[in-house]
Amino acid sequence: MSPNISRRVLLRAGTGTLAAGLLAACAVTKSGNVTTITINVAEIRDYGQAGLNAVSTILSIAALASAIGSPAVGIINVADTALSAALTSFSTAAGSTLTISYDDTNWKSRVDSILSALTKVEDDLSMAMTGVSTKVSGTDLSDASTALNALGTIISAFRALLDSVAVRRSIRPIVNAAPSRTQVQQALKVLGVTAG
Repeated sequence: MSPNISRRVLLRAGTGTLAAGLLAACAVTKSGNVTTITINVAEIRDYGQAGLNAVSTILSIAALASAIGSPAVGIINVADTALSAALTSFSTAAGSTLTISYDDTNWKSRVDSILSALTKVEDDLSMAMTGVSTKVSGTDLSDASTALNALGTIISAFRALLDSVAVRRSIRPIVNAAPSRTQVQQALKVLGVTAG
């Protein structure tokens, strides 16, 4: 299994700045008074797949899944199914498109639904792991924490990307610090996603 990466360590280097690599995931063009925000489709797909892989990774640890119990696993699976549906809807609509316009209400809704579903998956996994932290071995818990921390990094990157879009539209402070591109790539690697 990959080395244990704490969420704080992954975020520390990027705190307070928007990493240049992350901003490569979107582009801004202006024509007269119209500003268009374009987002990399592969980036969004990778983030969604990372969430699906986090669930698979954590629930594949038999001792952890057993300790969590069927009701909690069922709740996690519902969140996983919602994420899968949001990602499928997005991917089907995007097809072979390389970029989308986040200004378009339809695309904004699809992208936001993936982020919302990712956040729900993270919350459910975190709650389940917290509830069984004293019932499973340190190794199993460490492996699951590594996956959960990597998912947290992906969600932070996703939120920072969308914050960067909002910041470019209006003058307001950045709410979410962006992890560096290297941190995001490491988190994707931990979750078995080859960046598209």
